[in-house]
Amino acid sequence: MDHFPVFMRVHGRRVVVSGGGEAALAKLRLLMKTTAHLTVFAPDPAAEILRWQAEGKLTLVPRAMAPGDALCAALFYAADEDDAEDARTSALARADGALVNIVDNLQDSQFITPAIIDRDPVTIAIGTEGAAPVLARAIKADMEARLPAALGTLARIGKSFRKVADALPFGRARRDFWRDYYFRAGPEAIKQGEAKVQESLDALLTEHLEREARAGHVHFVGAGPGDPDLLTMKARRVLDEADVVIYDRLISQPILELARREAIMIDAGKEGFGPSMSQDTINDLIIEHAQQGAQVVRLKSGDATVFGRLDEEIDAVDAQAIAWSIVPGITSASAAVAAIGQSLTKRTRNSSVRFLTGHDMKGFADHDWASLARAGEVAAIYMGKKSARFIQGRLIMHGADRQTPVTVIENASRPEQRILETTLEALPAALAAADMVGPALTFYGLAPRAAALTMHQHNTDIIPTPHRRDGLNPKIAQEAL
Repeated sequence: MDHFPVFMRVHGRRVVVSGGGEAALAKLRLLMKTTAHLTVFAPDPAAEILRWQAEGKLTLVPRAMAPGDALCAALFYAADEDDAEDARTSALARADGALVNIVDNLQDSQFITPAIIDRDPVTIAIGTEGAAPVLARAIKADMEARLPAALGTLARIGKSFRKVADALPFGRARRDFWRDYYFRAGPEAIKQGEAKVQESLDALLTEHLEREARAGHVHFVGAGPGDPDLLTMKARRVLDEADVVIYDRLISQPILELARREAIMIDAGKEGFGPSMSQDTINDLIIEHAQQGAQVVRLKSGDATVFGRLDEEIDAVDAQAIAWSIVPGITSASAAVAAIGQSLTKRTRNSSVRFLTGHDMKGFADHDWASLARAGEVAAIYMGKKSARFIQGRLIMHGADRQTPVTVIENASRPEQRILETTLEALPAALAAADMVGPALTFYGLAPRAAALTMHQHNTDIIPTPHRRDGLNPKIAQEAL
């Protein structure tokens, strides 16, 4: 992020614009929405600028800028539509201590003006760091259509009521009050006229003051495989409302960014065969925060009900009589099989699929290898990278075909996704050569569909492996172009 977004108070402060043509007009139309004192330097101003001066909306100085003209200015816009003149006037403004924006010159500007949605006093700014103004305008148009016209009125009335609402305890009690106002009571009241909104606020405050504090609650939330677009709507909502988020190591950063800035974020990462926070410590953290009245989100990768030690955590909160709920997520197997263009079951091939874990708390996990070794069987193996040789040995020992296709998907659904196509015979060597360090899911009995590999070739590393009977696996990495 090269441009850090802030909202600057310009009430009563000077904002200076150099230029009198179309570029200056575009900036002035936006600046006149503010309560700043506007000064325009233009030897040949447009008719609209002359009219705005006559209406008292700005001060026009009908000449080119000179040294000292931008003294005490908070912001300066160089809109001369001439590169040499823009460079001259912006240098003068910098010398006078003003922050400088040069229209259509991102590199030499000290700040940029984003696309703005105005629901005074609600202001939404959309910036692309100058890379895609068309995209910013498209986002603006989409959000304009979604936001009710009365939003500004509700916010203005709510702003005047904030000191009264301070009678509520800080934190969740106040957030619950304002959420109730903006999304229920306020919109209902404004249909009957602005005067009704104040009455509604008074009644709502009385209701919330008399209300008992909301008890702590634990949401066990499946965060999906990592792509924030695969997060369910309910998961987004509870994450936005959470006071405390206790998250696993595999949760992607874009999903963590969806939590409230004020939320307490606790990394409860567990890593197979590596340093981990103990399950007892995680249980204690969940209970501690819930007993303090917090809305706790226990955020688990994939689906919380699949290899997530969910029962142990539910038993712990049950023992303390803490309320809880489960928010399902998309399990990694679903995202991974979509990445290779296959289905988990297929008529004439397999009518069932097994979800297995490569290791458990005691080490490598044992399964019914004899039945899995039969032709046509399909399994999704979680946490199977480090146990690949163990899995291979058990299956071959029970008669599995050494050329059975095996596909490993690393970072399924994420931008850094990689797909390794190999065989049971070559699996351990192929994994070692591919040097996968991210979370990976292994499909036994499934090879990628050719069309899926073609579709993903521009954003996925495809690592093909020759089906060699000697088990050797020279790494052939095809870098995505």
